[in-house]
Amino acid sequence: MTATGRRPPAPVVAAAAVAVAFFLLPLLGLLRRVEWSSLLDDLCSPDARSAIRLSLVCSLSATGLSVLFGLPLAWVLARVPFRGRSFVRGLVLLPLVLPPVVGGVALLSAFSRRGLVGSWLYDWFGVQLTFTTAGAILAETFVALPFFVITVEAGLRSTDRRYEDAATTLGAGGGGAFRRVTLPLVAPSVVAGAVLAWARALGEFGATITFAGNIVGRTRTLPLAVYLQLESRPEAAVALSLVLLVVSLTVIVALRDRWLSGAVS
Repeated sequence: MTATGRRPPAPVVAAAAVAVAFFLLPLLGLLRRVEWSSLLDDLCSPDARSAIRLSLVCSLSATGLSVLFGLPLAWVLARVPFRGRSFVRGLVLLPLVLPPVVGGVALLSAFSRRGLVGSWLYDWFGVQLTFTTAGAILAETFVALPFFVITVEAGLRSTDRRYEDAATTLGAGGGGAFRRVTLPLVAPSVVAGAVLAWARALGEFGATITFAGNIVGRTRTLPLAVYLQLESRPEAAVALSLVLLVVSLTVIVALRDRWLSGAVS
């Protein structure tokens, strides 16, 4: 029964059930393949521990960079009217729809030793980003940053600007109003955006393997380790996949109410 007391049409219920099964069956299949007796050993193997450690380092670093640069960008997009704002917002959202491999190729074109910026970095400072941990962090930041920006921008747009105006009138100044009024108001959005960015960075595969390669201990994160282990040790690949599944599901459940409230507003 629906909220109005009427039964939903049977074809609608059937189609919805098929859609739910489409998402549920792959998860059940993954759980069915887990070797529970050897799960702990698979997760504690040297390769798995290296991939988990590197994934945490890279994803947390990418999240930090997303917050550092994404917060000012979200504020500009939400608060500053300027010509070309729609184009800038489109650039920010581009990694959301761009195939990850294409994103990796674009990063190579810009930051490799022969790239637009990478050649200058290497010639002047001896910095090489490709096939390095820094390169993996850069690739993960590229795909994670949009999630943070759009979440915080939405939070900024939903706040009442009169509080900021009142703080400015009372002498707080632009920076003081932002620190004491705006930032506390959008703190939940900042946390939600950071968690989303972290989860996206943790699961990044295409851009990382294209730009940074698949080097053990240096760029082989969890998704890359899963891909490599599928051929030689499928039980280890399933165990690592389970880790990513648990993290992703936890993030989705934790942020569900925030997404729904944002959609309603």
